[in-house]
Amino acid sequence: MNSFFKKIAVIAAHPDDEVLGCGGTIAKFSQKGSVVDVLILGEGIVSRKKKEELLKKEELEALVENCKKANKIIGSNSITIKNFPDNRFDSVDLLEIVKTIEEFMNDKRPRAVFTHHRGDLNIDHRITNKAVVTACRPVAIWSPDILFSFDILSSTEWNFGCRENIFYPNVFINIDKEIDTKIEAMKCYDSEINNFPFPRSVDAIKYQAKRYGAISNHPTSEAFELLLWRAL
Repeated sequence: MNSFFKKIAVIAAHPDDEVLGCGGTIAKFSQKGSVVDVLILGEGIVSRKKKEELLKKEELEALVENCKKANKIIGSNSITIKNFPDNRFDSVDLLEIVKTIEEFMNDKRPRAVFTHHRGDLNIDHRITNKAVVTACRPVAIWSPDILFSFDILSSTEWNFGCRENIFYPNVFINIDKEIDTKIEAMKCYDSEINNFPFPRSVDAIKYQAKRYGAISNHPTSEAFELLLWRAL
């Protein structure tokens, strides 16, 4: 196994993004002996509640438990969950998010990092990308050798009209042996899954993996855009 992937960090905005974006890749590398640590920055569901409806503490606790179950399935070494406000990362100083990521990076010291694409429709995803790129700058106390971005169904592809920010993957990882594990983990987030043609359906997840597989000559793949590679 390439030494770049012995220690991996996945930094995502919300619970389930880590599975949608690179759940198969996490499973693949964890099975090969890699240490994969996951950081979730935001709450994930608060913004979906009606103004007059209070979010019950039990719902957030259930989401955290679902996140832990999903990451156990895909083999994450650890899962760290913060509480930045859902779909309101822009209400927080960017520096605060950057420092949270830097603290995580200094503790885990990953060689490779996976995070959101800069052009997503979701504001939290875009800010996560910006904060991760900032935290991973080569002059930081700890910076990775490789940085990738991933796409998220119902977010990346819905940012219509922003051609300069289209997701152009140039790295493809074969997940044919891990696609079922990815689906199993995603099912832990039962509130996020619906029937096709809903984009976060089991069928849509499989179709996306097959599409990327067809591009890369694999039965199924996950796709990434390489943002940084500090070759030795």
